Amino acid sequence: MVRLLEKRQKSVSLLTTFAIATFGLQVLALIFLTLQGLKIRQLSLRKPAAFVQLIAGQPIGVTDDLERNSEAIRQFVSKTMTSMFNWSGTLPPQNIEEVSKPKPDSGILIKTSQGNTKRVTTSSWIASFAISEDFRKGFLSEIGAMTPPEVFANNANQAMSAQLAIKRVYPPQKIAPGKWRVGMVADLIQKKRDSDRKVITPFNKDLLVRAVDYFPYPVDDTTSVLQKAIYSIRSERLEIYEIRNLCLLDNYNNLSPDKLQQCGSGIKSDSFTR
Repeated sequence: MVRLLEKRQKSVSLLTTFAIATFGLQVLALIFLTLQGLKIRQLSLRKPAAFVQLIAGQPIGVTDDLERNSEAIRQFVSKTMTSMFNWSGTLPPQNIEEVSKPKPDSGILIKTSQGNTKRVTTSSWIASFAISEDFRKGFLSEIGAMTPPEVFANNANQAMSAQLAIKRVYPPQKIAPGKWRVGMVADLIQKKRDSDRKVITPFNKDLLVRAVDYFPYPVDDTTSVLQKAIYSIRSERLEIYEIRNLCLLDNYNNLSPDKLQQCGSGIKSDSFTR
């Protein structure tokens, strides 16, 4: 009888040990799965890595979401303003055939600040998505008022074109975290296509640029050419939120408060040329 009781005690002890060990493993597995779930959630909430474009066309990652490469900012400003003010009257070519025979640009209708309707070129409309949303509507209104109707004329004797000749883009000055001031000296050259007569208007501006978030959209065969162009602009993770007249009374980097006021930097206006 004593031996039988000893065997039962040993059997009970082994079963208890096995049960405790199994329970311990299940607890460890539960803790491991919980930690993995927390890590996956953190990854899902993390913002995508920011990329800036170098001169050679190679993107590099940046560790801070508010930091951007200086040359990338300059290129962004140059490309945006060039697209905005190059009015050729034709659409950008999408294939080899359209390079030699570009399609005419009928423009896109927008409402001006006066309440009437004007047309802006397709390239100007696409480039305007590099402008902050609260500034874009008024900006397009000004562009529509500036764009001559002759840009869309089919008659070669009446048609006009315009080109922004950029002379200099100053190195970006950081004015706040994720915000920069970029000066640009340029001329807006308008001319009739049937003659060499030109109208040259100075276009010297201070552009305020800021870093923005961007989440990539799925681009497939159903995505239109315009949508792809807009997505490409927004993917640069920069936007222009204000444009002012550039002061050329003094060195760009050493403007005194008095001369800043003379240039009109303190003037508040709904015009993009403030």
